[in-house]
Amino acid sequence: MNWIDYTIILIYLLGFLAVGYFFKNNKTPRDYFLGGRNIGWLPLSLSTMATQLSAISFISAPAFVGLKNGGGMQWLTYEFGVPLAMAFLMIALIPSLYKSGVVSVYEFLENRFDSSSRLLISIVFQISRSVATGVMVYTMALILQATLNIAFWISILIIGVITLIYSFQGGMKAVIWGDVIQMIILFLGIVLCLIYGLSELGGVETFLTKVDKNRITAIDFSKWGINNSNGKDAFGFWPMVIGGFFLYASYYGTDQTQTQRLLSSKNLDTIKKLIFSNAFFRFPVTLTYCFMGLVLGTLFINDISFQENLNLVYQNNIDSLGGKKADLMVPVFIMNYLPNGIIGILIVAILSAAMSTLSSTVNSLSAVSMEDFVKRFNPKISDRSYVITSRYLSLFWGLVCLLLAFFTGNIEGTVIEVINKVGSVFYGPILGAFVLAILTKKTNALGANAGILFGVFFNIYLWLFVPNIFWFWWNAIGCMITIIFGILFSFLFKSKLNIKSNFTYNAGWKEIMVLITYFLFIVIISILLPKLF
Repeated sequence: MNWIDYTIILIYLLGFLAVGYFFKNNKTPRDYFLGGRNIGWLPLSLSTMATQLSAISFISAPAFVGLKNGGGMQWLTYEFGVPLAMAFLMIALIPSLYKSGVVSVYEFLENRFDSSSRLLISIVFQISRSVATGVMVYTMALILQATLNIAFWISILIIGVITLIYSFQGGMKAVIWGDVIQMIILFLGIVLCLIYGLSELGGVETFLTKVDKNRITAIDFSKWGINNSNGKDAFGFWPMVIGGFFLYASYYGTDQTQTQRLLSSKNLDTIKKLIFSNAFFRFPVTLTYCFMGLVLGTLFINDISFQENLNLVYQNNIDSLGGKKADLMVPVFIMNYLPNGIIGILIVAILSAAMSTLSSTVNSLSAVSMEDFVKRFNPKISDRSYVITSRYLSLFWGLVCLLLAFFTGNIEGTVIEVINKVGSVFYGPILGAFVLAILTKKTNALGANAGILFGVFFNIYLWLFVPNIFWFWWNAIGCMITIIFGILFSFLFKSKLNIKSNFTYNAGWKEIMVLITYFLFIVIISILLPKLF
């Protein structure tokens, strides 16, 4: 790196301070957490995808595709459940949540059940999301430390301080428009890595000749993920479709980091466009960075200097990096193969991905804490005090995530697997709670709470004692157990209240069929991939 790269990074960081300052005039709770509910579908869509296409995706996913044993293009199966989940959300959850007018999505559970359900899910969300974000920040700090030769704590500060400042000032508008910028930079970074990687290999024809054909197969119908003690039964078609359906339905429909964008929409038509854009654009973006992983992995196998550079960086940081050697592939390529100026842009892309995830988490955790705890016990709080308190809660949760990043050095397995495992313990049960709230009439608070606890603890049991079950199944299993026990306990301990369903229908069958057709399309494309090489 030289002065050009450092100048680009400095301009980027100062630019985000300006974003926070530009959107600092937040006068009401709706302004700070929902952007005034007047944001269009395109920035919301880019913001949602920026949060989903995290730093982990930019670094670890290509490493999985290109280098990891048992990896390859089967990473695409992560996307199969998305269109189906979006169809379900359009029918079953989102219209009811949006029309309820809530800021914290968990407030909906109190309106349907009681405060205990709301607080239980809120606490679960705050714990799981802050831990997962801490792991992400930790990983990106390690990557910056290893590639830029700077201290770990400085890496944490580079990621954290600017993010906290612009999130503190600008609220949801700053987060969303910051994400828009970051998404553009991140995708540009992926494309640049792909182009320069192909150039180093000698072009597309050379790549097609040298690529490992075993890594091109994306779909395996024989793997069911129920004999996965050695990891070889993972990423089969059925566990990824079924488990992915429950995971993404929960992530986009009940996770505050995502639903807050849905709730920030102008109207239900905007939400439909947001849902469709995410369903349709995620797969092409994922396909692009998977190809990038194949290209860089092929270059690594065929270029001794690439191997030597990566091994040198790894050996110099082996105590901190542990088993994350493959995660160095993308940053080592950036530092050794790209010209100055482009290096700065790509480092900015890594920062963009990390800052996008952190800013979204911080704002969402602040919203949940404010709505589910502070406002609950002080319902008459003024708008001015509300916004001031929300800003300090954003700062608090940002510091919590950064502190957790310092204490995640002993995590086992790949980073992306750890984050997904933590999420999969909770996503299914949380989705089950909302299904009970919206689609059933006789489930009571006791039943819902019992179902949530049974679902979470059973998933933890599977994690600790049944390693044969692939963790993607936890999303489906946790949801079904929550629903079954929720209905059972509600039947055994009947409530005297006359509870009505909150279901609101707002989707046409034409739209649903389009999403199902798109699901079939991406499956067919994935099946045909090996024939294209």
